[in-house]
Amino acid sequence: MQFLAPRRGFARMLEMHFGNMLEEVIGDKGLSLVEIEGIREKTAIAHSQIHERKWDELAFIDLVNQDTAEIKELADSIVKNSDLFLLLGIGGSAMGPRAILEALQPMHNFRNHPKIFIYDNIDPRTLDAIIEIIDPHRTTVNVVSKSGNTAETVASFMIFWEHMNKALGSEAARRFIITTNPEGGILRQIVRENNLMSLPIHPSIVGRYSVLSPAGLLLSEIAEINSDELLLGAKDILTKCSNAELWENPAYLFSVLLYLMCVKEKRTVNVMMPYADGLKSLSEWFCQLWAESLGKLGLGITPYPAVGTTDQHSQLQLWMEGPEDKVVIFIRIDDYGSNIRIPKVFETIEEFSLLSGQCLNDLIGAAAKSTELALSNASKPNMTITMPSLDAYHVGQLFMFFQICTTFMGFLFGVNPFNQPWIEAGKNNTFGLLGKRGFQKQKEDIARMAKGNICWKL
Repeated sequence: MQFLAPRRGFARMLEMHFGNMLEEVIGDKGLSLVEIEGIREKTAIAHSQIHERKWDELAFIDLVNQDTAEIKELADSIVKNSDLFLLLGIGGSAMGPRAILEALQPMHNFRNHPKIFIYDNIDPRTLDAIIEIIDPHRTTVNVVSKSGNTAETVASFMIFWEHMNKALGSEAARRFIITTNPEGGILRQIVRENNLMSLPIHPSIVGRYSVLSPAGLLLSEIAEINSDELLLGAKDILTKCSNAELWENPAYLFSVLLYLMCVKEKRTVNVMMPYADGLKSLSEWFCQLWAESLGKLGLGITPYPAVGTTDQHSQLQLWMEGPEDKVVIFIRIDDYGSNIRIPKVFETIEEFSLLSGQCLNDLIGAAAKSTELALSNASKPNMTITMPSLDAYHVGQLFMFFQICTTFMGFLFGVNPFNQPWIEAGKNNTFGLLGKRGFQKQKEDIARMAKGNICWKL
């Protein structure tokens, strides 16, 4: 099934091929049309939740209409005055920007200026290495936290704030940009008190849904990735994914097929496998979105990132003969934007001769189709999303498509796809362990757990 929408006359959109999820193609391990039609009432309720905007967190949909002028102006200034752009974030605040960068500017730091580094952890060894190599006079630090209270990001910010101030004095403040909630959080307080540059993330947008907000778009523009193209792609797919009719809405159909595979066939693992190195980070971004949004109340589907063709050689055996609990989702690319023909060398050897003269585009395409065929012939459900080309417009489509899928899937399961109670519990435990006021209970719970823990010293 192909979904088309106009763009500058006419442009192809994502295609979704789902025949290999149906019993008429793969046999009794596939879904019947009766099963799909049987949840019409549930899908109608889920659609109404989105269409009637019953959740404030659906504000991520409105990002397609944002004005990017301020982001572009700030990016131009950073490019002129910096040799390194350092983004501090964690979770969606880092995974989204990384997905954009690696999909659309591969090998950026070897070819372009300024260099971009995304730091998304608090590993002291890594952080120490960054501090050692950066030039504070030519570094811009972008601190990204939707809540403005993320302990790991705030801790990294504090360390770099001190380091930059020691080197630059009062000029250090001009080297920081805070991307955060415009209304609350401790980072907003720091912005006000120190007159720092900042970009807003709408208060209702959840961090893992923020990739098309300034959290991802500032880095995009610095890397010479057109943020307006990302948003245009997102806007076009949003139009198609607003249709109430299940069979005419690719996001709804994608979600329904995976939902039924989970509840009817007990296939509780979704493998996301793009056939493009540049989409590996987008696959990981999807996994956070899927896991954190859906894993609640004993429900949910476990996402697993893979990349083709690499993981044909490391995971396919498990998919073919392991537990019957998986659905594989392929992403194929029609046009990689470049191609390489395999030279005609060593032709006296049959195996080399077979490859001589072939194009890598054809070879990776054949690998994808062969894996799909192997799974389908063994009655293993799978489906394929095809991207016409790997560019900002179609990557923007992918981001919005998966965000709508995730939201719709949450409503099918009957869970809130926007909260993350146990992520918050983990943060609170960290606060308790550090001795923050108001978190004494968490500190006591951790102490009790430590006493009962069994340690085997080697």
